Amino acid sequence: MQRVDRIAAPWGTRTPYGRGETWPERRDLYLADGLAEAEVDRWVQTASVLHSNGDAMDIAVKDERIVGVRGRAEDRVNRGRLGPKDLFGWQANHSPDRLTTPQVRRGGELVETDWDTALEEVAGRTRDLLAERGPGSIGFYTTGQLFLEEYYTLALIARGGIGTNHVDGNTRLCTATAGEALKESFGSDGQPGSYSDIDHADVICLYGHNAAETQTVLWCRILDRLAGSNPPEVVCVDPRRTPVAEHATLHLAPRPGTHVVLMNSLLHELVEQDWVDHEYVAQHTVGFDELATSVAAYSPERAAEACDVPVAQIREAASLIGNADRLVSTVLQGFYQSHQATAAAVQVNNVHLVRGMIGRPGCGVLQMNGQPTAQNTRECGADGDLPGFRNWANDQHVRDLARVWNVEPSHIPHYAPSTHLMQMLRYVEQGSIRFLYVSGTNPAVSLPELSRIRSVLAQDRLFLVVQDIFPTETTQLADVVLPAATWGEKTGTFTNADRTVHLSEKAVEPPGEARSDLEIFLDYARRLDLTDREGAPLVPWKDAEGAFEGWKACSRGRPCDYSGLTYDMLRGNSGIQWPCDDQNPAGTERLYAGGRFRSSPDDCESYGKDLVTGASVEPTEYQAMNPAGKAIIKAAEFLTPHEVPSDAYPFHLITGRTIYHFHTRTKTARAAQLQAAAPDVWVEASHEDAAAHGWSEGDLLEVTTLRSAVRARLRVSGVRRGVLFVPFHYGYWDAGEPRPDGPGRAANELTSTAWDPVSKQPLFKTAAAKAEVVQKSDGVPSPAPRIAASRPVTGEQDTRGGDPAMVTEDFESTGGVR
Repeated sequence: MQRVDRIAAPWGTRTPYGRGETWPERRDLYLADGLAEAEVDRWVQTASVLHSNGDAMDIAVKDERIVGVRGRAEDRVNRGRLGPKDLFGWQANHSPDRLTTPQVRRGGELVETDWDTALEEVAGRTRDLLAERGPGSIGFYTTGQLFLEEYYTLALIARGGIGTNHVDGNTRLCTATAGEALKESFGSDGQPGSYSDIDHADVICLYGHNAAETQTVLWCRILDRLAGSNPPEVVCVDPRRTPVAEHATLHLAPRPGTHVVLMNSLLHELVEQDWVDHEYVAQHTVGFDELATSVAAYSPERAAEACDVPVAQIREAASLIGNADRLVSTVLQGFYQSHQATAAAVQVNNVHLVRGMIGRPGCGVLQMNGQPTAQNTRECGADGDLPGFRNWANDQHVRDLARVWNVEPSHIPHYAPSTHLMQMLRYVEQGSIRFLYVSGTNPAVSLPELSRIRSVLAQDRLFLVVQDIFPTETTQLADVVLPAATWGEKTGTFTNADRTVHLSEKAVEPPGEARSDLEIFLDYARRLDLTDREGAPLVPWKDAEGAFEGWKACSRGRPCDYSGLTYDMLRGNSGIQWPCDDQNPAGTERLYAGGRFRSSPDDCESYGKDLVTGASVEPTEYQAMNPAGKAIIKAAEFLTPHEVPSDAYPFHLITGRTIYHFHTRTKTARAAQLQAAAPDVWVEASHEDAAAHGWSEGDLLEVTTLRSAVRARLRVSGVRRGVLFVPFHYGYWDAGEPRPDGPGRAANELTSTAWDPVSKQPLFKTAAAKAEVVQKSDGVPSPAPRIAASRPVTGEQDTRGGDPAMVTEDFESTGGVR
């Protein structure tokens, strides 16, 4: 047992292990107020909601307040480890500025009111618009941070009750490409791989995935493999020199917008060098010949020119992949929020299909999620999918969903794909959507081209409902504000990026009059008097466990089958991976073993789309192409990004995350340790660009695109030449003043409202920019965080005193290595 400063050393102490061995336990513990572990009144089971890794933990409760957390060593996901946001983020629950009372707009101002008045206003406006304009006038925009039971209830209300097709989540911004890429290749959503594949792999490729900062505990697992015997080779594809890049065997830093060229070149080499599992390809896939023909034109020399990456590095990466015995690939926002997002992510799937590395230990693709419950948004139909991974274009799937909900199939909108968020906002802008219900997200900071977003949400003709836990830039624009309970104040389940389902139990009461999102949705449904075709209440459950039982019935027989799970199974034990059913009562570690896919025409979630145009593939075309339900190898040609650097705007602008914050900082900025670690926005530029322009660390730069300008202090870093990086977390709610008339603080003032044609994910990493100094540093440092690369900062302070970021790590049974 030792004490470690987990702000300075976010990944903590190494516990090395070798290939094929079990990842050792290391239980992390943080208690506030000088408490010892024995002084805690009770411990309550949960998992993290500040990233997508799904770190299992227990909440410490003292005098009916949350006072700390400890990792659950028995859990398969984290084996007791917690990241900085897990350890410190819970403190936001106690923030004095929590929303505790409903508010309605009167005379242009938000004023406090009671729940009856607020919800009757919401329900009344819904009823009026349904009568006047129909369900197409109503839209719902939710989050990636609610619980499964809440998403499913919302989907039932919106799709089965109101009958609107305008339903999406802010997962559109982070995980839409993951779902689409999986559907394109395997016929259905659902991660093929498992975190445990890290334990067996000899090559790990991270494509646009800065796991060290976005999924810190998963990165701990990789670091522990690197510190053990038979460490894996690591390939990192990222324009920034991240902590992942620093530990990689090979770091490729391609020019933004060229991922398809790079992936096609790697596939070119796999085919050219015959690093192909021909038996697997013949038995379990379709489309290989078309891929081989397409990638023949993408030599390493062509990719080197387009990507500005040395030919030798491309050949070395291909060799590592082609000669791997067991290959794991992970993909995240670097690919997802870029030009040709889905096309690039699909090529990663193609690498695994060509190599036959799917469904075996150490052989898996992880098309990662960016949010803690993003998987549930997709599963439950609270985004662009029908619940249970059903196919909107398959009438039998719609009839089956109607049977589960006991409604007429015609009442479930399926005339077209569900409306994605960016299109919904255009409908708001044009006036066809007049009611928008936003739950658990802050679009006035997180969406692209913010000046346009603010003007859309501020329209007088739009009735805007915002359900949240804190005042935000979006609540300021609302007609009704509903105060919600958060993690630790309600019960429900959620599922991480590798399909592991966790139960989160209620630990304490929410503040004031705040209610759980489920309670609010149930009250809303009751006021709308939504019924099934027998006249019974459409939403029959009264609590979270009842909603979970309803979801089990909906998911039965579908790829995301929860029918074998119960709350009691999840209590006190490790999380369990779906599908969990009669055939797999203990869950399923990895999908598609033996080349068995959920891609037959009568079972698949999607018939696919054209990777260039996004046009849907017709059912008859899919039937002809894939009658036997094999995996689909789908080629993609490279297209030039729509916005490229020029003489006037010479830089590529990309946005992203920092390890210490989550989304728009509504929670993490209210945790003192996290906010102090990264207090303000910054801009990163390369050493070469700084020298060429006479910039110094800490200079105040004004970064400008065709849309707007942002001012931020300079951090000179290992980002590739010609690229500027700005973290997107920072808005205006904590600045003490409204958004300034001139240059702003939020990175999304700069980004565009363009999106990937397939996933409809906005292009946060495709913009041209210029930058100039407006104030020299004069010794003022950059606010960018400084992270210890690998070695933990340890100390012997007592638990009751010392640095508030000191965390206890217990690995006595395994032996930690500093």
